[in-house]
Amino acid sequence: MNIYADRGNLLLLERRCTWRGIGFELRSSGIGERLDPEAADLFYIGGGQDRDQKRCAVDLAEVKREALHEVAGRGAVILAVCGGYQLLGRSYQLAEETLPGVGLVDATTVREAGPRLIGNVAIEVELRPGERRVLAGFENHGGRTYLGPHTSPLGRVLKGHGNNGKDGHEGIRQCGVIGTYLHGPLLPKNAWFADWLIETALGLDEPLSSLDDELEAAAHVDARHAAGL
Repeated sequence: MNIYADRGNLLLLERRCTWRGIGFELRSSGIGERLDPEAADLFYIGGGQDRDQKRCAVDLAEVKREALHEVAGRGAVILAVCGGYQLLGRSYQLAEETLPGVGLVDATTVREAGPRLIGNVAIEVELRPGERRVLAGFENHGGRTYLGPHTSPLGRVLKGHGNNGKDGHEGIRQCGVIGTYLHGPLLPKNAWFADWLIETALGLDEPLSSLDDELEAAAHVDARHAAGL
């Protein structure tokens, strides 16, 4: 699935690895194709329209579910955006139909009365102890996601709606499994977060070497300003 140019997330990961001399290979796993849980250090699930999401929901639940649980079990990173995020949970309500989720996280997405949750959004995250930073992006979702009682959100909403427009939470973080509604695409607006994903996927103890991030920093500032920060 791909919407709001979210494949730009993959491009940014590739570029930031290449600029540092880190090997990068992109592989896809289409509808009906078995997923090799050992094939990568980082797995990405994008967002899509309802029709695409329905097809992917069945495929993820019936074909790729076991492999994705193996991926999470060995500590690899899974990044899922919007529609992909919704399908990480137990179920996703689409109109009058309830689609199966992969069940990687304790979360449920439902449809409720009210408008779509649309607009620029900023959240505060703490990916390292004592280090709070801002992720900024764009959200557009009709579903409301509710986390289980023992599940941690990715961050706290500063501006925007977040998971459901009620509890002040956005996304989900469970070990290496990250789900978020932030589009835009997410990583070009938050290059530091891309670096954290790379570091985590590779199991690095030290930060990656620095890059000339003047343009990336400007994009981040623009995204924050768009959200009202």
